[in-house]
Amino acid sequence: ATHSPQPTSKKVCIVGAGMAGLAAVRELRREGHAVTVLEQSHDVGGQWLYDPRTDDADPLGAAAPVRVHSSMYDSLRLMSPREAMGFSDFPFASRDGAGAGCDPRRFPGHREVYCYLKDFCDAFGLVDAIRLNTRAVRIALAPPCDVGSSLRWQVRAVQVEPESNKEVSYTEEVFDAVVVATGHYSQPKLPSIDGMEQWRRTQLHSHSYRTPGPFCGETVVVVGCGESGTDIAVELTGVAREVHLAARSMEVVSPGLSKAIARHDNLHLHLGVERLREDGAVVFADGSSAVADTVIYCTGYSYSFPFLETEGRVTVDDNRVDPLFEHVFPASPLAPSLSFVGIPIRVIAPWFFEGQARWVARVLSGRSELPTEAEMVRSVEAQRRAREAAGVPNKLAHDICGVEPHQYMSEFGERWCGFPRLESWKIELFASSVKNMAANFETFRDEYEDSDTVREALKEWRRSSGVGARHPEEEEDADAAEAMPP
Repeated sequence: ATHSPQPTSKKVCIVGAGMAGLAAVRELRREGHAVTVLEQSHDVGGQWLYDPRTDDADPLGAAAPVRVHSSMYDSLRLMSPREAMGFSDFPFASRDGAGAGCDPRRFPGHREVYCYLKDFCDAFGLVDAIRLNTRAVRIALAPPCDVGSSLRWQVRAVQVEPESNKEVSYTEEVFDAVVVATGHYSQPKLPSIDGMEQWRRTQLHSHSYRTPGPFCGETVVVVGCGESGTDIAVELTGVAREVHLAARSMEVVSPGLSKAIARHDNLHLHLGVERLREDGAVVFADGSSAVADTVIYCTGYSYSFPFLETEGRVTVDDNRVDPLFEHVFPASPLAPSLSFVGIPIRVIAPWFFEGQARWVARVLSGRSELPTEAEMVRSVEAQRRAREAAGVPNKLAHDICGVEPHQYMSEFGERWCGFPRLESWKIELFASSVKNMAANFETFRDEYEDSDTVREALKEWRRSSGVGARHPEEEEDADAAEAMPP
């Protein structure tokens, strides 16, 4: 529900200055709130702030929280087209005049995303709200000042030295509300495989993978063939003696992956891993085996909020943050003083996070109203029953792609905070890219064909985005036209 009383300004703490956190601070400030952002790294960007370091003492990332936040590997490129991403009023256009660091490709490398987020931060003057090198240690309900008073949160944070991670000084402060925007690609999720603990050769999670060089001449087993697993396995074929890719099911093997396997003689596909033997052999579920030097687990990540104490009113169970109404507010008295931005996976970001953040900002100011606690609980339970009936496991509770993603994302913003729908040409571009990736995994980022509708929309998008020169694709079109005989 939406109404328009005199907006109320709240003192709000945001945890994290990545894509979701920056969306939150901009929207909260626009709504008139006083915002403080706690960011444990030395700069903004979250996962997009590449860190070449890994935790050599814990390459599996078994400890929580992990010592190194970033899971970005050096060669990573976007899997979504930049033109369909971006904040609603700050297009992710190529950076004219940015020099050698500019990456104008439709699917650029990770540094281009980091630079875009830095530009966004500068354009909207967000830097002064962000406390860098500051990690949230404990966030818990503050003692009530009087009977019937609103919930408030006691936030304990520590300033850390950028290189050593050494704790320098602690602070404590009370806030009216807390927004958790820490992302969900830092805490590795590991499989349970017979023999893992006894296997003495190298094991790591993709969280600790950066470059292929250390695996030169090795036999490597990559467990998991999602996007990152396939990406890493294909990259390793250039240096490794053999790469064995283990899929949990042959149903997840796309035509594009099949083409990649046929193209690389040293890339082999197997059905799952049954056990690791002490002699170095990895035994696959299909009965085959390979003596491996290294096993890399590309098995995803877990939601983790080690700093947050809610007395059991918000839990993480089988990778489901529960109970969350529309993936944002706890369906409990903790709402709206506690909220989460950036929980859903496989959404169009940061556009969708911007809509979530706008909703949070308006609810906190009083310009929008949440349903009653009972109504939120019923909604959460109804969604859980619907997922169970559809055979969707708990671990995919926040996977938006399982529920008509474009329709859900558009209706979410429109329903809760009047956020504009995504343009139809962007939806078409996004969908065609997903289809192309499934068919041509190795080449989809560089070889694609847009419809006439998308091509015309892109020309207008580039003009309105302030891109001075023609895009490389338009240059190619012009060159081809000039080369044609009259």
